[in-house]
Amino acid sequence: MNKKNILNITIILALLVVLHYLSTTFYGRFDLTHDKRYTLSEASLQPLKKVEIPLVVDVFLDGDLPPEFRKLHDETRQILEEFAARNKNIRFNFVDPLEDEENSEAIIRELQSMGLTPLNFSEEKGGKISQEMLFPWALANYGDKSVRVPLLKNKLGASDEERVRNSVQQLEYVFADAFAKLTIENKQNIAVLKGNGELDDIYMADFLTTLRDYYNLAPFTLDSVAASPQKTLRELKNYDMLLVAKPTEAFSDEEKAVLDQYTMRGGKSLWLIDQVSAEMDSLYNASGRTFALPRDLNLRDMFFSYGVRINPVLVNDLYFTQIVLASGEGNSSRYDPYPWYYSPMVFSPNNHPVNNNIEALRFEFANAMDTLKNNVQKTVLLTSSPLSKTVGTPVEINLDIITEKPDKESYNNGLQPLAILLEGKFNSMYKNRVKPLELEDNLEEGTATKMIVISDGDLIKNQLNKGRPLELGYDKWTNNFYGNKEFLKNCVNYLLDDNGLIYIRSKEVAIPFLDKEKVTVQHAQWKAINLGFPLLLLALSGFIFTFIRKRKYTSTGKSS
Repeated sequence: MNKKNILNITIILALLVVLHYLSTTFYGRFDLTHDKRYTLSEASLQPLKKVEIPLVVDVFLDGDLPPEFRKLHDETRQILEEFAARNKNIRFNFVDPLEDEENSEAIIRELQSMGLTPLNFSEEKGGKISQEMLFPWALANYGDKSVRVPLLKNKLGASDEERVRNSVQQLEYVFADAFAKLTIENKQNIAVLKGNGELDDIYMADFLTTLRDYYNLAPFTLDSVAASPQKTLRELKNYDMLLVAKPTEAFSDEEKAVLDQYTMRGGKSLWLIDQVSAEMDSLYNASGRTFALPRDLNLRDMFFSYGVRINPVLVNDLYFTQIVLASGEGNSSRYDPYPWYYSPMVFSPNNHPVNNNIEALRFEFANAMDTLKNNVQKTVLLTSSPLSKTVGTPVEINLDIITEKPDKESYNNGLQPLAILLEGKFNSMYKNRVKPLELEDNLEEGTATKMIVISDGDLIKNQLNKGRPLELGYDKWTNNFYGNKEFLKNCVNYLLDDNGLIYIRSKEVAIPFLDKEKVTVQHAQWKAINLGFPLLLLALSGFIFTFIRKRKYTSTGKSS
């Protein structure tokens, strides 16, 4: 071996050593997708900084999956690899829970007991359609804590491809959200207002249980305002947000003064208000009728000063949800769904992180709202459909309307606001007015804060089954799921969000799918291309290589 060869080998070895050093010293990953779907946001990275022991994610979406869900499987793996690349303590496993066919029923029951509901779907194999099952869930485990992670994003009427596309768009959020739940240390405080006829806890049980993963919750009453308003305000200021769910008893002027000063001092609040007294339970009687009456909560002037007005009218919508009524007696009883125009099915305009990519919501006896001009920024989060109208009160509500054909021409007052976000510096409702009581350091102009007003107290109400609360948004009569829970959780997260996770929901991801019709029609053509093109390329490469080799050695022979 001559000196020149030794020098070349030495240079190559030196370059390899340098490259190895650089690869172990400097870290870099490159996201070449046009929508940057694998680039984690700063908000997603914040929870990872707190992960100091192994955080293990078990993903149950594995095995023989349909093409659409195989795509979800691959995207889930990719996003978890991105998280794991940022923190070596993030580990994940993909498991097929139905691989052991002998014990599959026991495994299914165990997963269901953990709240991991399976998805049933039809699949065609060999010309036969069979019913299959999969679990689009993950379980994140950190120390002695576990959090369920839903991988599949449902939407009413969506195809499998649409559901998978929506699901992929939410993957970064659902995992970052789960990691935040597992690593949260200092929880913010939420006061759940009591004492003015609000919903009983059992009707908010599912939502309050969900909030406890993120926040500290405690009941709070205004009973002490009459005796010690300053103390009541001081105690209320210890809470970062106030949740007011369907009060039915009027607030006193003194109570409003305390609530007003809480807002002036930057307190956030979520209000679910019924300005009309109307309940579905009151319809289920022999006459099948009830009266809807205006409800005076003595809050009109407070909301008016903040820039919103809840009108004592009912929204009647041709985009409706259904109610189930029984007919017949004894063994011949039937339960049939009927349209119920006073329960609008509300679709999100997707104009804000709070309402982005959520399932349709179910409202019940909702009221229309107006926005008023002031310096507070207002965002209408939800509205009735274009085919809706308002019905003044008092009015008789009769179950007979389910058999009547609606007059479509009268539904010409649509897009009524049902949920409004208020942001900015509020003016006190008692600015330049006589105050009902004197408080220390009374503020007439507040610091910047946020408030969401929803004109339906039942939006937060879960149904009961044998006295036990069901999941919020689930209708046991029609077996439909609605997006009430997700929307309300987003509302609270946005009002109290200090890590920006809510903004990840606005990330747009483009997921390409094969056109099934084209695949069916052009199946033979593309099969021939996929099989023939590689062979043609291989033959062409062999011909060129042989030609060059032959020419090289022929010319070498001539020269020698």
